[in-house]
Amino acid sequence: MIGKVCMVRTYSAGVFLGTLKSREGKEVLLTNARRMWYWDGAASLSQLATDGTSKPKTCKFPAAVSEVLLTEAIEIIPATEAAIASIAAVKVWKQ
Repeated sequence: MIGKVCMVRTYSAGVFLGTLKSREGKEVLLTNARRMWYWDGAASLSQLATDGTSKPKTCKFPAAVSEVLLTEAIEIIPATEAAIASIAAVKVWKQ
């Protein structure tokens, strides 16, 4: 999965979408990573990674960061092109 855009669920930091740069055990390095703080329009993370969101206006996805090291990755799912495009179309959530 190295080099692919993936959804990564962590034990305590939440869910991220980004390009998988490296993985060693539970440690995952993502580039161009966006936190999936709150999603709507998908029943599960699997559906979000496959279909994207059908309700982009109610999702809360902050701006992407250039790189993030996640130390407790528990699930990695490759994202489809449709999901990537759907998530990219969600307006950056700001407080």
